[in-house]
Amino acid sequence: MGSRCMALVPKDELVHQCRRCRRRYPHGFTPRCNACGDLVEVQYDLGAARLHDSPVVMERYFDLLPIREPDSLLPLGEGNTPCVHAAVLGAVLGLERVYLKVESHNPTGTTKDRMAAVVLSLFNELGIAEFVSSSTGNTANSLAYGIRRYPRFKMHLFVGAAFQDGLRFAHDNPGIVLNVLEGMSYAEVSNYAQGEAKRRRLPFEAGFFNPARREGLKLAYFEAVEQVPDEIRWYFQAVSSAMGAYGTWKGAKELQALGKVHALPRMVCVQQESCCPMVKAFEEASPAIKRHHIVPDPSGIAKSILLGDPSECYPYVYGMVRESGGTFARVSESEIREARARLVQIEGIDCGNNAATTVAALVRLADRGAIRTEETVLLNLTD
Repeated sequence: MGSRCMALVPKDELVHQCRRCRRRYPHGFTPRCNACGDLVEVQYDLGAARLHDSPVVMERYFDLLPIREPDSLLPLGEGNTPCVHAAVLGAVLGLERVYLKVESHNPTGTTKDRMAAVVLSLFNELGIAEFVSSSTGNTANSLAYGIRRYPRFKMHLFVGAAFQDGLRFAHDNPGIVLNVLEGMSYAEVSNYAQGEAKRRRLPFEAGFFNPARREGLKLAYFEAVEQVPDEIRWYFQAVSSAMGAYGTWKGAKELQALGKVHALPRMVCVQQESCCPMVKAFEEASPAIKRHHIVPDPSGIAKSILLGDPSECYPYVYGMVRESGGTFARVSESEIREARARLVQIEGIDCGNNAATTVAALVRLADRGAIRTEETVLLNLTD
């Protein structure tokens, strides 16, 4: 598929660099450093980067995406979602500038469509046609939707039996080989899928460690920066691995380097109280998940964020939250239900239970006086 934005030109060699040992890799798919095992991130030439005049999201932000060739882009119709000034909600909480990024307007109803578009575009560029992935639902739906639209791919998808009811695009899709695993948590399914990828000699899509996922998920914030008239000082997102929040923080620093923002947001990562290992670790000022933080059998109404063992990703997220001056927040099931109902009643906006956790967390922080009246707050309503 050719790009419609004629201003786009191929990038020079992209830099993939390990966070810890700074080892560099050529443009490709390297989720972890081969030398030390740490996270590999994509670095851009920010001196040459700019935003392009295009209604296609990946074209507009092409210079800040891990794709070299414009013709590699595989848009899914994602993005350009509304960002609503929730004036009534804000007034109730004593806040003047509360904004809601309504990601349910994406094709499959979640922010994960942004991630899927960038992942499939990168795989398209690298000639990766077959791969293994695991999911709790939203990621699977988004990737399956993309594969239905671009049937050049084949995905071996592994999901826990508890999450299969949420799959809407994986069934009857010739590009999806669905594997439902009984009695396994999301973390266990992910480990199993990784082993299967190795056994079959196929790339494992790698979840949090897939740079294309993180880079795609920062795009909701990019759009919001252009939609919100004031500097965003607080950013709320429901998290399981927190790859979206982590990608957003990296993206915020990129926009700051480009002069598009001056202030960086305080990052607030929200979890349901019944499964909040990251919150528990943060409350103990622990930079790592310990055994007593792990939730072996997660349950709750915010299903897509029920990751009981985030041991691998949490250290990165902990560092991000500390650097931003943000926090982790836990909310109860009753608070989630109340927040969702309140949003419908006073703003006329419905969202999923996962996204409603951010509204509940905002209520908690506002009640504590943690947010000043004039500060601009962005809630990413991911579903």
